[in-house]
Amino acid sequence: VQLQASGGGLVQAGDSLRLSCAASGRTFGSYGMGWFRQAPGKEREFVAGITSTGITYYRDSVKGRFTISRDNAKKSVVLQMNSLKPEDTAVYYCARLTSGRSIYSARSYDYWGQGTQVTVSS
Repeated sequence: VQLQASGGGLVQAGDSLRLSCAASGRTFGSYGMGWFRQAPGKEREFVAGITSTGITYYRDSVKGRFTISRDNAKKSVVLQMNSLKPEDTAVYYCARLTSGRSIYSARSYDYWGQGTQVTVSS
């Protein structure tokens, strides 16, 4: 399984970005997927997750601004980020959720993409 994240960039506060994660493998639709982020000097944190059945989860600070979605036919997961804030600046990673594990914990994910940098200037 390989995950390829893309779509990061440098934007101003209030702007939008759309992150994409392309996956390889035959059983993409059977797994939950998640987005995490890591800022310099901080631990990796959960941002959003989507189960194999399409149920979504978000950390409180991004609710109402970020939307996660998946397209099983294209084997992709998208994180639409609106109203970006400087505190959203981080490297964003997509990951595959191990079945039956907590969607919020990084330890629950078995495959990770390489990360894409998001920088929001004030």
